Amino acid sequence: MKRNLVSAAVFFLILAAGSVFAATLTNVEQLGKLIYESTLLSLRNTQSCATCHNSTTGFADITAVSLGDDGVSTGGRNAPTAAYCGLSPMLHRDKAGEYVGGMFWDGRATGKRLHDPLAEQAQGPPLNPVEMNMPDVQTIIDRIENDPEIAPLFTAVYGANPFTDVNVAYDNLARAIASYERSAEVTRFTSRFDTGALNAQELRGRKLFSKNCTPCHSMARRGGDHPLFTNYKYVNAGVPKNQALEDDPNCAYQYPDLGLGGFLGDPAQNGKFKIPTLRNVALTAPYSHNGYFETLKEMVSFMNNKNGLTPEVADNLSTAVGNLGLTDNQVIDIVAFLDSLTDM
Repeated sequence: MKRNLVSAAVFFLILAAGSVFAATLTNVEQLGKLIYESTLLSLRNTQSCATCHNSTTGFADITAVSLGDDGVSTGGRNAPTAAYCGLSPMLHRDKAGEYVGGMFWDGRATGKRLHDPLAEQAQGPPLNPVEMNMPDVQTIIDRIENDPEIAPLFTAVYGANPFTDVNVAYDNLARAIASYERSAEVTRFTSRFDTGALNAQELRGRKLFSKNCTPCHSMARRGGDHPLFTNYKYVNAGVPKNQALEDDPNCAYQYPDLGLGGFLGDPAQNGKFKIPTLRNVALTAPYSHNGYFETLKEMVSFMNNKNGLTPEVADNLSTAVGNLGLTDNQVIDIVAFLDSLTDM
């Protein structure tokens, strides 16, 4: 009996802790969470943002490319994490002429329209015929307006008659999703790296990472209080094509994928993809824009030594990739350090 009482007490403490954590969300963040987890954004009600950006897998997908609303079609690129993206600036060129910021692997959510790349990214999947496959903005907003849970909170956040102008409503829907993705429930900073609880191997890995990897996966605090392990730039690392994607007739992949260069129409940017954050990276396999690498060790090993693999796009290859000269044990130490970036 006493044991049962103790178990019950622990159960209610867990519930209480969860409710307190949920209560820390603001109204707009809570609205964004409801929309993020709702299947109303997909034509057949089979998909939500959380389907491809799941909290249990670092807010990313577990497959090379995600399955669409129709249950057959798949996207052409790996779904990256939705966490830790809120500090990415609008797409622009820095003083050295390099492109920085934006969202999606190719930067096409520039941020120039909503002044928020993350919100612009949120508007893409619902209208993508390969992904959520909604026919138009009006249909999306009609569904939101008629939802008994989402509609009242949408009105509380954005004021009376928030659905009158469907385009404004869709912009606000995206801003709400972005607010949730920036919240402490998604962008947590609760890893062992953040608390300083690293073991000896992870400390060795951190030293090696700092020496070899930070030119791209910066540990500087860029716009926030914590490092995000990215410089927000674009690079052609020489990743091979994923033959399985090309062989799949239901896959939206198009060979070769030119990345940023395809979006901009600039051959000087062909093959370049956005450098992702490494937070929660141990949870987000497979890796790279096309999911070519199944494990984190494979990805780090490739960054160390390309082992003669043929790049999907041979132009504009980075000379910083594949020449690190690390031993296998040093690669393993870096992988151990990257594992410490997993939120608890």
